[in-house]
Amino acid sequence: MAELAGLVQRLEVAVGRLEAMSSSGGGGGPAASSGVVSVYVEAYDNLLSGPVAQYTALSQKIGGDVQKHAELMKQAFSLQRQLLVTASNSQKPSDSVLTSLLAPMSKVIQEVQAFREKNRSSPLFNHLSAVSESVPALGWVAMAPKPGPYVKEMQDAAMFYTNRVLKDYKEKYVSVCDGKQLVYTPAKFTFLCVQFVPHASINTFPKYLSILVSQGPVASASRGAPAPPPPGPPPPPMDLGKSSGGDSGATNRNALFASINKGADITKGLKHVSDNQKTHKNPVLKAQGGPLPSGPKPFAARPTAAASPARTLPPVLELDGKKWKVENQEGAHGLVISDTELKQVVYAFKCNNSTLQVKGKINSITLDNCKKLGLVFDDVVGIVEVINCKDVKVQVMGKVPTISINKTDGCHVYLSKDSLSCEIVSAKSSEMNVLVPNKDGEYTEIPVPEQFKTVWDGSKLVTTATEIAG
Repeated sequence: MAELAGLVQRLEVAVGRLEAMSSSGGGGGPAASSGVVSVYVEAYDNLLSGPVAQYTALSQKIGGDVQKHAELMKQAFSLQRQLLVTASNSQKPSDSVLTSLLAPMSKVIQEVQAFREKNRSSPLFNHLSAVSESVPALGWVAMAPKPGPYVKEMQDAAMFYTNRVLKDYKEKYVSVCDGKQLVYTPAKFTFLCVQFVPHASINTFPKYLSILVSQGPVASASRGAPAPPPPGPPPPPMDLGKSSGGDSGATNRNALFASINKGADITKGLKHVSDNQKTHKNPVLKAQGGPLPSGPKPFAARPTAAASPARTLPPVLELDGKKWKVENQEGAHGLVISDTELKQVVYAFKCNNSTLQVKGKINSITLDNCKKLGLVFDDVVGIVEVINCKDVKVQVMGKVPTISINKTDGCHVYLSKDSLSCEIVSAKSSEMNVLVPNKDGEYTEIPVPEQFKTVWDGSKLVTTATEIAG
C-alpha cells in the first residue's frame, strides 16, 4: 500500500509538471517557452516524490484523523508548487498581488491548524499537533532575507509533540510499517519529523519570493501583458591599462613605482624645516597665526531619524468559538475567566506583568510569548503549555495531567495535593522550579534538572540528570 501511494504521488508530480508547461505556453516567460522548470521547482518536486510521498503513504496506513490531516497537507504542498512555478516565470509582483498569490496556501495552512483544534479529544492529537505546529514552515517563500532559520524554528516548535509520538507509539508503528523501520528515529519516520521543507535543502530554493525575477511578465492572479524586451548587453569591461589622459597615466605610474623602489633614499629629496620655521616653536609665528586648535576637529554629528514608536496592539479578552483569547495585556492583575466549559481552551499571547485566573474545568491552556505572567487555574483535562515565555508562574488548584515547558527562561510551577502525579515535560528551557505542598501548607521548592549526562551501556544510550543540575 505504501509503495502504491508513493507511485501515485510521483505520477501527480509528473502531471503537475506537464500541466505547468502546457498552461504557460502562451507567453509565460523564458522558462515556460523552453518547456523547462526552474532548478528550485525540480528540487521541490524531489521533496514531493520523496519525504512528502512517504509521509502521505504512512499517514494512510495509520488512517483516521492522521490520514485526513495528510490530505489537507497534500493540498498545501500542491499550492506551494503552483506558487513556485508562477514565480519562476514572473517578475517581482507588488505587495498586494503577492498577498493574493499567497492567499490560497495561507487558507489551507489555517485549515490544517483548525483541524487540530477541532480534534483535541482525538487519540492521535499529538500527531495532529506535530503537523499543526510545523505547517507554518510553508511560509518560507515570504521570509526575507534568509528563510532557513525560520523553517528550523518551525521544526523545533513541533519537536515536543514529535517526541511524544516517538515515545508513546514506538512499537505500534514498527508493526504498522511491517518491521521495515527497525531503527526508530525521526530521520526514518518522515511523517513524524514533518520536515516538509528540510533545513538542509532550503538553500536549493530562492531566498525569498521577491527575488524570483526573470524576464517574464509581472506575476498576477491572471495572465498579464506580454514580456518586455530584454535589456541590452552590459558595457565592455574597463581596460585598467589605459588612461583618459593618453600616455600620461602610464608615465605617472612608472614614476610612482620608481620612487617607491628607492627605499630609504626616497626621503633624501625632502626639504629640512628648521625650528624657527615651526609655528609651535617660534612665538612670533604663533602670535601671527592666532590660537591653535587643541586637537583634531570633531566629526559633526549626523542627524538620526527619530525612532518609530513601538506599535501597541489593543488588549483582548474574549471567547472566540471554543477558544478564550487573552492577548496584549499589560499590567492587568485582575484577569478572570469564569464561565468555562470542558470543550474550551485558553490561549494567552504576549501578556506582560499580569495575572490570569481560570475557573472551572477546561480542556487546555497555552501561554505564548508572555513575560512575568501569573496563571492560576482549577482543573485542566488536557495539557498546560508554556512556550517562549520568561519569568512566569503557574499554580494548579485542582488537577492537571501534563505541563509542557518549551523555550522558556524562568518558570515556577505550584502543584496542589491532587496534582502531584502531574507529568512535567521540558525542552530548551532554564530556571525551572516545581513547588510541592507540605503537610503544613508550605511549599518545598525543587529545581528541574537542566544538565544531563548520556553514556553508552553497550546496547543503548542511557541519559541521567547530572548531580550539579539540581
